[in-house]
Amino acid sequence: MEKSIGDLFLILVGSMLVTNFTLFYFLGLCPFMGVSAKVGTALRMGLANIFVMTITSLVASFLNDFVLPHAPFLQVISFIVVIASLVQIVEMTIKKFSPTLFRELGIFLPLITTNCAILGLATFQTGRGYSYVDGLFYALGAGLGVTLALVLMASIRERMELSDVPAVARNMGLVLIVAGTLSLAFMGFSGLLTS
Repeated sequence: MEKSIGDLFLILVGSMLVTNFTLFYFLGLCPFMGVSAKVGTALRMGLANIFVMTITSLVASFLNDFVLPHAPFLQVISFIVVIASLVQIVEMTIKKFSPTLFRELGIFLPLITTNCAILGLATFQTGRGYSYVDGLFYALGAGLGVTLALVLMASIRERMELSDVPAVARNMGLVLIVAGTLSLAFMGFSGLLTS
């Protein structure tokens, strides 16, 4: 059954704002906490996540249609292999074309392989029975949502660097408070798509 443009838009907005993978499902917190010190680095990490999520969505749809109906027990391992392969491609590309960014992202770039948000994307779209197009919009929305969360956190952290913050709340303590506050703010979107 073909979905209208409005339905696809709702899938995109829903995965980006309403069920944001980082601030609603709490998936992908490792890069969220680790790479969100500078806006530029957070944005680039978000773009890498969008790329990996989009390709993972397309490959997961293909696997669900042609391979996994005959071997459903291979679902998780096949998704992990796809994600690991895509991350290796992204890592080699970034290392080749932007060594500075490669150094800035550090260990968090290969950690996209174990980023539960990407594995969550593949399993959630499978569970919801999304088609190729639905899955593509779902992945774009989820990737944009992760990028939005990263950039918001990075911009707040950059601002906090210039503020007079008490010693008790510096570093990770304040980051966790900000993350919780952002999560609460995004919970406000929960009524957006209900009818």
